[in-house]
Amino acid sequence: MKRRDFLAAGIAGAVSPTILAKSKKLKTNKNNPVIISTWNFGIPANEEALRALKNGGDAMDAAEAGARNAESDIENNSVGLGGLPDELGYVTLDSCVMDSAGNAGSVAFLQNIEHPVSVARMVMEKTKHVMLVGEGAKQFALSQGFKEKNLLTEKSKKEWKKWLKERREMTPHETHDTLSVLVQDKKGDLAGACTTSGWAYKMHGRVGDSPIIGAALFVDNEVGCAAATGLGEEVIKSTGSFLVVELMRQGYNPNEACQEALNRVIKAHNGNPDFQIGYIALRKDGKVGSSCLKWSFDYALHKNGVNKLNNVKGLL
Repeated sequence: MKRRDFLAAGIAGAVSPTILAKSKKLKTNKNNPVIISTWNFGIPANEEALRALKNGGDAMDAAEAGARNAESDIENNSVGLGGLPDELGYVTLDSCVMDSAGNAGSVAFLQNIEHPVSVARMVMEKTKHVMLVGEGAKQFALSQGFKEKNLLTEKSKKEWKKWLKERREMTPHETHDTLSVLVQDKKGDLAGACTTSGWAYKMHGRVGDSPIIGAALFVDNEVGCAAATGLGEEVIKSTGSFLVVELMRQGYNPNEACQEALNRVIKAHNGNPDFQIGYIALRKDGKVGSSCLKWSFDYALHKNGVNKLNNVKGLL
């Protein structure tokens, strides 16, 4: 074989998976909205998202509405109002959104604003930026009409003071569960949102994966979308949600894509990671998938008029 023929064959082989993936364009699910959210508080989040769709909203409106529901739930110590604080007693919030056009917005280390997901959407729609953090994010929120609010409830404050006495190092799966919401509307368009108060009693200033596009959340309206929950540091290092979507592009079904993304984490930790990561995925044709590393995790799925909590067993 001549050298130029060898190189040409190599190039063709390298690009063929992409060509094959593009040639198998997924059929778009329409007129049958699909909503999938992480954990048991995904059930009321899904209901709120569905309400937004019924009121004429699109996928982005619905994902935001679902996230806002969790952010206002005072009994939820993982998200928004009532979230467990950092080591200094401050409730700091992270959130991101991504719409069907590929636009994205996020906020990180935001304090005293109840709905970081809505601030993230404002960042996406009102600025030229993707991410605002800390005091700058709060000042932007105030400029857009958001009001300051003390998010540290008496219940969470009591838990924090109890922790201060022993300062036991907390693992992420003990203390918080991120809410991620993925939505497909009746037009077949996709969008997502992610929101959390983060790892309880974390170092002041810590930011996890929840405001990172491609880590906690990624949306590609041609292929599908994915979102994460679990140890944010490890999700960031593996660009988890982006990876799940790209695997679906290559032909993996949603379950397989979630599992393969986790298999790479398992390999990176010599077969025995001591933490949890869970993924949910929603493909353009309406198919959904999920997987987690260890133990189990729950996700809420609204499809065909039924809103149901599902349990997924860990790969390990």
